Order: sequence, then C-alpha cells, then structure tokens
Amino acid sequence: MKDQKKEQKNLPVRRNRKHTKQQIWLHVLPHVILIAGCFAVMLSITDNVFGKESNPDKIISYEMISGEAIPESPVADTDDLRVDAEQADIQTMDPEWYLTLVNREHPLPENYMDDPISLVDVPGGEKVDERIYDPLMEMLNDAEDLGPIVVSGYRTPEIQQSLYDDKIKKYKKQGYSESEAVNLAQQWVAEPGTSEHQLGLAVDINGATYDIYLWLQENSYKYGFIFRYPGNKTHITNVAEEVWHYRYVGKEAAAEIHERGICLEEYLEGLQSPTANGQGSQGQDSQGTDSQELPVQDEASYELQNGEWVVIDASSP
Repeated sequence: MKDQKKEQKNLPVRRNRKHTKQQIWLHVLPHVILIAGCFAVMLSITDNVFGKESNPDKIISYEMISGEAIPESPVADTDDLRVDAEQADIQTMDPEWYLTLVNREHPLPENYMDDPISLVDVPGGEKVDERIYDPLMEMLNDAEDLGPIVVSGYRTPEIQQSLYDDKIKKYKKQGYSESEAVNLAQQWVAEPGTSEHQLGLAVDINGATYDIYLWLQENSYKYGFIFRYPGNKTHITNVAEEVWHYRYVGKEAAAEIHERGICLEEYLEGLQSPTANGQGSQGQDSQGTDSQELPVQDEASYELQNGEWVVIDASSP
C-alpha cells in the first residue's frame, strides 16, 4: 500500500517532467531545422566549389550487376566530346588522302587495307574511290564527244600482280633476258604495292580518238586530275610516259602542277621546302612550264589493241 501511495505521489511529477521535455523539444525543433538547412546549403556550396557534386555535364550510367547498381565509367565532359568531334571532322576532311604519294620509293604501307576503300562503279565496269567519283564523271561528261572510257581504275594486289607478271612474260617472249624483261616491265606496270591504282585514285582513260589525250592534257586539272607520267619527268617518276594515266590530287594541287609544269613528286617536295613559294622555285619551274604539254608524236606511236592503247616500240626485238 505504501508503495502504491508513493507511486501515486510521483505520478504528477513524471507527468510534469514529460510535459516539460515536450515543451523543450518544441522550442528547440525550429532551431534544429534551421541549423540542418544551413548545413545543407553549406554542403551544397562546398560540393560545387570542389567538384564533389554531380556535374550536369557528366552523366554517370549504372549497370545492374548481381542485383546491385554499379556505376560505369562516366561519359566524357561535353568539352571533351566537342574536341573528339572536331578531331573526327579533321580526319574526315583530311586533305592528305588525295596527296598520298605511291611509287617505287614510297610503297603502300603494309596496313593500308586496314581501312577498306569505299569503292563505286563507273561506266565501263571499273571501280574508283567514291570520293573522286563526282569530279571524274564531270570530266568524262565534258569530254563526251571524244568517247572517253575508264579502262582501269582500282586494282587489288592480285590484279596488279597479274598485270606485272604478264608484262614480264611478254618481254621475255620478245627475246629479253629475265632482268631486262623486269626492268622494261617496271617502266609500264608497277610492282604490287607501288601502284597508284591500288589507292583507287588513279584511272586509265581511253577514247574514240587519240584527241582524248590532248583534251585531258589541257583540261584535266580543272577537275582535280593531273597527267601523272609526262615524258619529260620519267627521270623523276621512273615511269615511261603514259598519256592515258590520270591521278586525282584535288583542284588546288592540280592547278599548280599544271601551271608550273611539274610532277606530283616535285609538288610534294615543294610543300616541304621553305622556298616552295619563293622566286627561286618559280624561276626553276618556268623552264618546264611549256614542257608539260603533250609531246608532239605521230599517232602511229600508239595503237589501240583490244580496247587499250599500246605503245609501239620499233626498237623492240
């Protein structure tokens, strides 16, 4: 009974204490909320300053692995993406592709086929790099009265090897030794890996008359093509004159090569020379400007055989 009475006496005290705690908590709660809000604002500002907060320019993707969301590598900043895009554009518009030099001294790199050439058909059944299709067709259409036709465009290594071997056999049948036949063949057909035809940027063009070559000589530069192997540059190109062989180098380079009467090797060498645009180089070129014109030859020097113009060498045994 005493205990019950004592507990009854203490009951109001407990109630008073509980009521007091509630009053204190209600009085303190707004301050706690205010402090928590200030702390959250300070934390947000700190994260923004030190980069701890998620950057809206960075998007982190998550991948579910074993039921758990695991962040993957974040996507690059928009600035990084912009730089990558600019680099991709530069590679796409890279002018070097049409100035690639291929000859005996500069063979195709072993990995040049790692990026397959995008080929397109041209009338006659040949193929060329699709990037030169439009200027090529424009040139052929403008020379329509002379009956131009592409008789050789892009060549695979196998086709180039076959042409090379056949040329050697032809000279051997004429009585030349193996070494002589090889040397003669290399003047007309490049060894596999050293032919511009494997770039898809070179074409052999025939026509209804020999005048097609005169027309191409005078006008091809307007379309970005050059007379690749003039007779007066054989000592540089190591290729005998081929009036049918034209190579795309772009309009700017073609115009300069035509105007200065030089070959592609000389043009590219001039780009690397500090005096390329100086008076000295211009004076040097002036002597060869007129020599770029097609040498006057008797049409009997060439003969159309099986749809291909063939040089007739009277000195051949």
